[in-house]
Amino acid sequence: MITTYGPVTALTVSGLGEPGGGEHTSAITALYTVAAAMNVPFGPLEGRWWVEDERPALQVPREQWRWHLHLPLPAVPADGQMERAREAARPSGAAVDRVQVVTFTEGECVEALHEGPHSDEHLTLAAMQDYMDAHDLVVNGLHHEVYLSDLGESDPATMRTVLRQPVRSAATAP
Repeated sequence: MITTYGPVTALTVSGLGEPGGGEHTSAITALYTVAAAMNVPFGPLEGRWWVEDERPALQVPREQWRWHLHLPLPAVPADGQMERAREAARPSGAAVDRVQVVTFTEGECVEALHEGPHSDEHLTLAAMQDYMDAHDLVVNGLHHEVYLSDLGESDPATMRTVLRQPVRSAATAP
């Protein structure tokens, strides 16, 4: 399916390392700790992923994966709100200084719902690539995931993740 996404404001932590590893887990903790201190509604955890390697991403060792983790916000925080939240959350010991507020736009995207374990996402990604090929579309941004299920779900078969890939026409110059 083709969708379009305009500006999104989110709490964000960027990092390097495998999903579920120490760096990744620390980033998630920091995001949720600051979000709770802000006392505003936020969306589900999201991740935008990339590698700095010539190989296809799934062939790169997971400890070399780069990411931005996000918790979408309903609006840009008021002046000082983020700083006050960091200070309030600092006693938790979470890496609150890593949390930033960013706004990004993806534009036109190919999107699919993946149901099942993350280890099977390659099947949904292949179907998305087939769709892109059939519609003369190419990658135009970072691979994006929206985690509709808790990452610690005890039954991976029940997990649901939106997979999103920003695209552009292959005929359009970069």
